[in-house]
Amino acid sequence: MDLLSTRQKLVASNMANIDTPGYKAKDIDFQFEFLSLSTGQFPNVVDAPGLVVKSDGNNVSLDRESRLLSENALRFNVASTLMKAQLKIVESAIKEGQSG
Repeated sequence: MDLLSTRQKLVASNMANIDTPGYKAKDIDFQFEFLSLSTGQFPNVVDAPGLVVKSDGNNVSLDRESRLLSENALRFNVASTLMKAQLKIVESAIKEGQSG
C-alpha cells in the first residue's frame, strides 16, 4: 500500500507538471519493487519509458496519467480490502483464544 501511495503522489505530480517545459513523467518500477520484496527503502522512481516527447521536451500524457490514477485507485481498494480481511482473521483468532 505504501508503493501505491507513492505512485499516487508521482502521478499527481506528473499531472501538475503537464505544461512544464522539459519535465519528464516519473513512475515506480513495480517489477523491480516486487522482485526485491521492498526492503523498506524508498521505491525505485524512474523516468516513464516510451512516452512521446512534445516540442517543449515534456512527455506527460494526460490520458496515461488519468488511466494510472484509476488503476492505482483500484489496486489500493483491493489491497485495503485484503488487509481488512486479514485483520478480521487475526481478530477472530484472538477472540477465540480469549474465550477458551
